Amino acid sequence: MVEGATLIREAVSAGWEVEAEFVAPGGSGVSPGDVHELAEGVLERVASTENPQPNLAVVRMSGRESKLDQANFVLVADSLNDPGNLGTILRSSEAAGVDVVVLTPGSVDAFNPKVVRASAGALFHVPVASATLEEVHAAGLRLVGTSSHRGDRHTEADWSGRVAVVVGSEAHGLADDAPVDDWVRIEHRGRAESLNVAMAATLLVFAAALHRGDGNAERR
Repeated sequence: MVEGATLIREAVSAGWEVEAEFVAPGGSGVSPGDVHELAEGVLERVASTENPQPNLAVVRMSGRESKLDQANFVLVADSLNDPGNLGTILRSSEAAGVDVVVLTPGSVDAFNPKVVRASAGALFHVPVASATLEEVHAAGLRLVGTSSHRGDRHTEADWSGRVAVVVGSEAHGLADDAPVDDWVRIEHRGRAESLNVAMAATLLVFAAALHRGDGNAERR
């Protein structure tokens, strides 16, 4: 379910199929195909927000494959729980040129309505896969785990080759014994032990994109 004209247009532009669009009384559709006008008060009962926008669409999940063995730049969210954080991570990953975002088992559903909204449409443009850390490694990617206290500075780390940036859960971060190849840290001052995971992921993927020299961070 996708709410709002802007997000519906993003889904259409990315090639996702809108099965049906529903609009508030007197509204107009923004997608190709059938548009259904709802009776007064119906939209408020079926939407997931308290003050819904006048457009609501049922969008078929994309059947495109997320081929990890062909990806060069990956972001892995391990046991991520908060939909707002995942949405922000998707938005930053798409902007930095990440090929695939991977969610490990037990993470929040990528199609949670809050994730869709927080991603600002990025969900429709960056492939999302489900895999374990071991499966990501088996696909030939070097796993770089993020920590608040160990590893190279993120601005000095080796981001070359086929690499997967791994961020941990909001509550516990990435386990010290996680099966990663290297560790990296974001050095900071102040009282906080660590940054919010979405903020940390944003800094990391843009630093990686810059060091990789692919120019994605600058073009977008």
